[in-house]
Parts: sequence; structure tokens; C-alpha cells
Amino acid sequence: MTVRSVNEMADEAKSEISNLSPEEAGRRVETDGALIVDIRDVRELQREGVIPGSMHTPRGMLEFWVSPDSPYTKEVFQEDREFILCCAGGLRSALSTKLLQDMGVSKVSHVESGFGGWQSDGMPVETYDEWKAKR
Repeated sequence: MTVRSVNEMADEAKSEISNLSPEEAGRRVETDGALIVDIRDVRELQREGVIPGSMHTPRGMLEFWVSPDSPYTKEVFQEDREFILCCAGGLRSALSTKLLQDMGVSKVSHVESGFGGWQSDGMPVETYDEWKAKR
């Protein structure tokens, strides 16, 4: 049995999805009402910080929160807006963006450089506690 490389799979997904820079993602949030969906593990959020105004959706629950017939459906995912997925470095978010496209979500993209790129580009970040207090 040959196991496909996750990097190969992510590269394939990136060729079929919308890959955004942190700046473009921030612009779409500000001007178009897009929502950044952080799919990192909660421990990553607690350790590294969070994008202000983002929504946390654990990667393991993403399909279930998006699917309209799931007992775990979240109404926010039924809204007519763009969802911009973000993970640590852009691999999980690329695979997840492709998955949501395959589910029929038409307005979905991802931050290609992930949260690490967001931070490196000097985009706003708040602590987990600051972010959680605003929810």
C-alpha cells in the first residue's frame, strides 16, 4: 500500500481553491463581511493567539458544523458569506477548503500562509483570553 503525502494532497488542493494572502483575507473581512474560520486545535489558539473576530471551528467538527442536515449544524455556516479557513501553516486549511468546496460551499478560501504567515505579516492578533472574552 502506498500512502499519499499530505504535502502532495495539499498542493493538489491549492491548485483547485482560492489561496489568499493574510492582507487579502483581512481586506475581505473588513470590506466584504467574510468570516475567518480558525481550524487549529484549541491548544494552538491558547498558546499562539487568535485572529480578532475569527470563529474557532475544530478541524474534526468542520464538516458536521457546515452540513445542513447534521445534528451539529451551526447556523453561521448557512449564511451567504465567504468563509476563509486558517490553520497554522496552510496545509490543514487547504485540505479543508477543498473539502468544503466538494460539499458545495461556493464562497470558501483559505489563508495560504496560515496563522504563522498572518503573524509574520504583522496582522492583528489577540490573546486567547482577549478573544474569548469578546465572544
